[in-house]
Amino acid sequence: MLLVLALSGLAGCGKDDPPEPSAAPSYRNCSPATAAAEPAAKGNPLAGRTLFVDPNGPAAEQVERWSGGQDRAADATTLRRIADRPAALWVSDGQSSVGARVDTVLTCAAAQKQLPVLVAYNIPHRDCGKYSSGGAASPDAYKAWIRAFAAGVKGRPVAVILEPDAVAHAVEGCETSQRYELLSDAVAVLKGTGSAAVYLDAGNPRWITDVHQLADALKQAGIGKADGFALNVANFYKTAENVSYGKQVSDALPNKPHFVIDTSRNGAGPVEGADVDGGPHWCNPPGRLLGNAPTTTNTGDSRVDALLWVKRPGESDGACRPGEPPAGQWWPEYALDLAQRSN
Repeated sequence: MLLVLALSGLAGCGKDDPPEPSAAPSYRNCSPATAAAEPAAKGNPLAGRTLFVDPNGPAAEQVERWSGGQDRAADATTLRRIADRPAALWVSDGQSSVGARVDTVLTCAAAQKQLPVLVAYNIPHRDCGKYSSGGAASPDAYKAWIRAFAAGVKGRPVAVILEPDAVAHAVEGCETSQRYELLSDAVAVLKGTGSAAVYLDAGNPRWITDVHQLADALKQAGIGKADGFALNVANFYKTAENVSYGKQVSDALPNKPHFVIDTSRNGAGPVEGADVDGGPHWCNPPGRLLGNAPTTTNTGDSRVDALLWVKRPGESDGACRPGEPPAGQWWPEYALDLAQRSN
């Protein structure tokens, strides 16, 4: 979703894995903030931080286009329910450019005294070669890539959601060779920046239901060095269900790590059943609602560090039915429907 990323679509051999967001333009509306950045609370690196609002995201650009004429002015106002919210930026640029991408975003966020959320998404054999196939060409290439990513941080605050679906896919037996070692190495490299908060993706409440099996996998993937784990990325499960599941996973791990939850589109919960209107239930389901607004305060539970919009609302999950855009493509009418239904 953001920064001119080289992404296709996410979903695949894992249970309920939805597609990833798409690219966004480079930054042109970064104005310095007048307020100072808030310090994080002890034990929660995100507490009280103001999350980064992308000034050039697709929703913001759509608002700008619709605001130019009377026929869509009301729609532009409604779409601000998405455009004015902070959302994560997915990064999967090649090794030669990923550091510059990260630096560009963090420079803009720092100027506004805001905390950006980045999604590192380039693990080898990504998505088990399914809808979002790709990723680094080899383990060594991934190690070089994550180091280039980290080099772009330059000591500035950032939250990183590390490799959506990678752990859950490994639990299912998909591409386990070296994956845990690569993830553990990535956690260490990112934490070595001295300023990155790292949350290792752990799937969703209805994917790996054996929390002890998932906990063992997270331990192998370096959760002990991370700040916590992430749940519900690009999915629709309600916040309360994620909190309950997250606490079970946390209880199964040493030191009871904290977690973050993607609430971008979970206001109505998931569509039950395997299919809807001839497509997978996780792919552009109708009648959904925006979820809880992104926040680093008042999350409802002391172990929930933040509610985040990791998936950018309004970007397609895939061309799952006739006329639907490819995965990651901005879909203004779907975005508008989400915004109109949500308060």
